[in-house]
Amino acid sequence: MTDRILIGELRQHIGKTVSISGWVDVRRDQGKLVFFDVRDRTGYVQGVVLPGNEELMAIAKEVRSEFVVRMEGIINKRPEKNVQADRINGNIELEIKALTVLSSSDTIPFEIGSDTSGIDENARLRYRYIDLRSARMQKNIRMRSEFVQRCREFLFNKSFTEIETPLLTESTPEGSRDFVVPSRLNPGKFYALPQSPQQYKQLLMTAGFERYFQTARAIRDEDLRADRGFEHTQIDIEMSFVERDDVMAMVEHMITETVEAMGFTIKDKPFPRISYKESMEKYGADKFDLRTEEEKEKGILAYAWVIDFPFFEKTEEEKWTFTHNPFSMPIPEHVEKLMTGEDIGDILTTQYDLICNGYESGGGSIRAHRPEILEATYKVMGYSSEETEASIGHMLQAFKYGTPPHGGIALGVERNLMNLTGETYLREVQAFPMTRGGQTAVMNAPKPLAEKQLKELGISIDKKNEK
Repeated sequence: MTDRILIGELRQHIGKTVSISGWVDVRRDQGKLVFFDVRDRTGYVQGVVLPGNEELMAIAKEVRSEFVVRMEGIINKRPEKNVQADRINGNIELEIKALTVLSSSDTIPFEIGSDTSGIDENARLRYRYIDLRSARMQKNIRMRSEFVQRCREFLFNKSFTEIETPLLTESTPEGSRDFVVPSRLNPGKFYALPQSPQQYKQLLMTAGFERYFQTARAIRDEDLRADRGFEHTQIDIEMSFVERDDVMAMVEHMITETVEAMGFTIKDKPFPRISYKESMEKYGADKFDLRTEEEKEKGILAYAWVIDFPFFEKTEEEKWTFTHNPFSMPIPEHVEKLMTGEDIGDILTTQYDLICNGYESGGGSIRAHRPEILEATYKVMGYSSEETEASIGHMLQAFKYGTPPHGGIALGVERNLMNLTGETYLREVQAFPMTRGGQTAVMNAPKPLAEKQLKELGISIDKKNEK
């Protein structure tokens, strides 16, 4: 059998016998001739079965769209009048000499030859593996891969170490709701899935790694919306011996180098910086779009930094809580206010958000690295010493053993891909997203557990709360 040639490389093989494998995009039966458009991950090519081989013709007439096939034949130049200038292989054609069906296909539930975004969401997610065959989804997912790869290579070149942190961790009261996992070995006790690697990456700074990153899964039981899901991926970064400007400069360099290498244009360099106060006064929000209508049409990327956020805000119960996360440092001139508990509403944090085209694309801060600063933050939020110890005692203990000043950021992969692709829904840049109702794509979850599983976990279900 002739070695497989990728369709995108066929122009290098004019006049040669080749073997290709892929999916039948379209079959056109013209009686004496049968034409096929065949695709693989690199592109499309037209193939034709000519008269003279009855066995081959019989197979060709049985093949339908989305069959997986292997074809062997000769690559010929197409006549000038038949050249399709808008296609990568528009000037060549495969004269098919042998055709093998590797896998047949039922009629697919919806057409994938054009943009599938207008098709019913439930149908798209039920048959997500079919939806992902469409050109737009193939482009989005491959672009996601390239973005992550380029960021990873940049960080390796800057002496970062990639380190994975646990998926089974401790439930803590701050942040969004946790997804929890029952422990079979410890009945009545639960793990939590990580909302972020926040505490672990700070502990890695204590451990002396100085420059850490990972492409981390973050799982949060939040209300779903167009740009937010239960699961997302973030490029998680932490650095020791840095100040705010050091982290921002490094991230700005990484984003600029990555997206420009991918062919995109950035509106302003360096990225504009605007305070939270100015942002609210000028735009009415801490996320904004700096592009003109013309720049939007051209796919320009308008990045900006928002800085100087309030550290605390009041809850409905008139108690103080953090605006971003409790592990942040105040700006240097406000550390004393935090330690004394004075002018709480005026304290600004070292938090910085990366904004692009109206979306928050990343967020981070310089972190508290001394135990007394973290204790002061929890005291402002109304925690007793005992409650603080129960919540973050492991962090306080670690910080007593020589933790360097450090800071970092988490860049949302999906949010960044929405900026690059122009998509407005998170699900368009994820391979297997959830429905609006929190149902998994393709598989049937959430669903009840078998009684045997519940018994092993020591869990009983209140039937009154079942839906």
